[in-house]
Amino acid sequence: MRTTVTLDADTEQIIRRRMQTRRVSFKKALNDAIREADTAGERSQPFRTLAVSMGEPQVSLDRALQLVGELEDEELLRKMRRRV
Repeated sequence: MRTTVTLDADTEQIIRRRMQTRRVSFKKALNDAIREADTAGERSQPFRTLAVSMGEPQVSLDRALQLVGELEDEELLRKMRRRV
């Protein structure tokens, strides 16, 4: 497939270095870099998040969503009043 790609200056330099070190065309250097990036995730360890206990909540969470909604409404009204 033929397409136009706009590269940032730093990524262009990466491809140009690959061209020089591997003695390949721009097209091959770019395609190889994309393929390597795609398979890099398959080789690395999956991302894991460490869970940590935060203790007992200091406020009741029974109405948390309602409280968040009210705070969002207040903020929207404040922004609307400021624009007028």
